[in-house]
Amino acid sequence: MDEKLARYARQIIYPGIGAAGQVALLDARVTIIGVGATGSVLANHLARAGVGRLRLVDRDFIELNNLQRQLLYDEDDIAAVLPKAVAAAHKLRRINSAIAIEDVVADVTPANIMPLVADADVVLDGTDNFATRYLINDACVKLGKPWVYCGVIGAYGMTMTIRPGVTPCLRCVMGELPAPGTVPTCDTAGVIGPIVALMGSIAATEAIKLLVGNGTLNPGMIHVDLWEDSFDRFELGGPRLDCPTCGQHDYPFLNAEAGARTTSLCGRDAVQVSVTGARGLDLAALADRLAAAHVGAVQANPYLVRAVIDGYEFTVFPDGRAIIKGTSDEAVAGTLYARYVGM
Repeated sequence: MDEKLARYARQIIYPGIGAAGQVALLDARVTIIGVGATGSVLANHLARAGVGRLRLVDRDFIELNNLQRQLLYDEDDIAAVLPKAVAAAHKLRRINSAIAIEDVVADVTPANIMPLVADADVVLDGTDNFATRYLINDACVKLGKPWVYCGVIGAYGMTMTIRPGVTPCLRCVMGELPAPGTVPTCDTAGVIGPIVALMGSIAATEAIKLLVGNGTLNPGMIHVDLWEDSFDRFELGGPRLDCPTCGQHDYPFLNAEAGARTTSLCGRDAVQVSVTGARGLDLAALADRLAAAHVGAVQANPYLVRAVIDGYEFTVFPDGRAIIKGTSDEAVAGTLYARYVGM
């Protein structure tokens, strides 16, 4: 066997891949957006499988509470204050030095997403919020790129393989962007490590099948609840003709007409996060959820919710807008909003 292929010998003898499939993997390009929990599982599997060019994109840095479920990182990465994309790339280059791994420390926005995904054969979702997922959906549908949605919370997860023009897109299935505060987050609802590993593994396998051009792809939405031992797959049919994205080719997230926007407030050590294209926020429900998560003192009235979380003061308004005091870094504010308000 060719020395270049020898490390993948056990994978090559699997009939679904074979030597031709392995060559296709080595020639492939994949962009993974978000390399936290599911993203680190995705990146780990694809690097070991021999995907030739991996682009890892993430805006965040590693914290101690990440290590419970984010499998590429350790305490040394925290001591070195490494961004997730950089630490992940370092680990994966030690695992497989024969592939090219690009680390991109950036918040994915309408301004930068197209060059991040334009040359990819498959795009993978390792994100933690729907605003970014809808942006990925806009970009991939516009470019005709297949991508795999993957989300986990608590002990359950969902994944969906999206092939523009063949399957429904995310907006076909999910409809409009969920209202801020209505979607649980890992920081308010918790998450267990095994569901991350399972859903990331399913999504990674879908990517491998897409890249080798063989195997039965998930035709719908897979939903797994490990705590209740349930595994369901829902058929979704084809693209909806009335879908604004698939049917009407309207890309509001890509055109910055919808989604989350951040603005540093001059002289205030604060950032405003605003959301367009989503329904209004239920302040009482958000206050209850934050209180239940024991994030700190929570105050609420009909006009706003205020809480101090990890040293940052959050003030959230009924339209989903928030002012996060204690940072002037817009990327940090966006991450905090996604963690504790959710969207």
